[in-house]
Amino acid sequence: MSNIGKDSRAAWRAALACMVTLAVAMGLGRFAFTPMLPIMLHEGKLDLQAGGVLASLNYLGYFIGAVSCASIRLRPAFMVRSGLLATAALLLGMGLLHGFTMWGALRGAAGVVSAWVFVFASGWGLRRLAETHSPALAGVIYTGPGLGIAITGLLGGVTGQWGSDAAWVGYGLLALVLIALIWQVFDDGAAASTGAGKAPEVPPVAPSPRHRSDARWLVGLYGLAGFGYIITATFLPVIARQALPGSPWPDFFWPLFGLAIVPGALIGARARAQWDNRLLLAIAYALQAAGVVLSVLWPNIAGFAVGSLLLGMPFTAITLFAVREARRLRGNAAAGLIGYATASYGVGQILGPLFAAPLAQRTGSFAVPLLVAAAALALGSVLFLAVWRKARMRNDAFTA
Repeated sequence: MSNIGKDSRAAWRAALACMVTLAVAMGLGRFAFTPMLPIMLHEGKLDLQAGGVLASLNYLGYFIGAVSCASIRLRPAFMVRSGLLATAALLLGMGLLHGFTMWGALRGAAGVVSAWVFVFASGWGLRRLAETHSPALAGVIYTGPGLGIAITGLLGGVTGQWGSDAAWVGYGLLALVLIALIWQVFDDGAAASTGAGKAPEVPPVAPSPRHRSDARWLVGLYGLAGFGYIITATFLPVIARQALPGSPWPDFFWPLFGLAIVPGALIGARARAQWDNRLLLAIAYALQAAGVVLSVLWPNIAGFAVGSLLLGMPFTAITLFAVREARRLRGNAAAGLIGYATASYGVGQILGPLFAAPLAQRTGSFAVPLLVAAAALALGSVLFLAVWRKARMRNDAFTA
């Protein structure tokens, strides 16, 4: 078989393995709590405010995990495999162990582990795709969270009929099955047998004052994305059940959100390099803002369905555009900037449920928290657009 054929097969193998990995770590390990929350509320195991705290503990764990990645010197394949096994164990623990303190520890640990798996699987997978000359398959990798979210949403409504404990155990067992399917792929020596060469490098960029300013904007505005989407992403089934009591539809909006991520990731990965990342981010933020507003202004089946699609499609595309912008500003030295941006995003995620849950519990409605979240996304869109226009005017003046 020619090297081209070997490279193509190796690239698809790596992309699909990373896709499943992110489905397990993010879709199951991180976001399974969203479809489980209304079931646990109905069982009386939690109230809304306690659910918000558990969600924020998970996002705090993700923040800690993301920040700690810079100091971890272990092999990526080892981190991925260990993180996947830990994810399955933590899912099983949510069904087998009880009490708010225990659940808080499990959700916090799940956040840490999901960040480790996301970072190291992304790095491992993107490196493999570069070595096999298939960077366009990056979009396949980032469909994983959406597929995982869709699976948790669809299974949540079914397994939840036997109670939340059974559902959590079911998620853990499913994770083990998926892990077994991809376990052998994560072998750091795999590239040697494919005939793959060295991955192309993006040279480091010496930051100019303008680049430093652009980096500060990226870090600050990326945090607005974390805050803006997370309230809906945490409470969507609860919000939909409040608006549509007795309807069977609320259980389908979360899977719809997940499925919408898939085309968004594929389209985002194919965005042309010459397109300005700040403009793309402005458009993505605006779409998410519209999706959040729809659930407030149009609280019926159509409104929630369209809103879920608009919120989901840009979800991983925003991450892709932010990483691409960081590499434009820093080249191969972008890891630090990506870390700062991820930390900012994480802070936004932590604050969202802590702000929304107590207010919704007091008022009986998520309307105000959702409008604030939409306003944060709209502000981010406007500011990214302003930064893009300012840069364009500066470039026009320079070339005149």
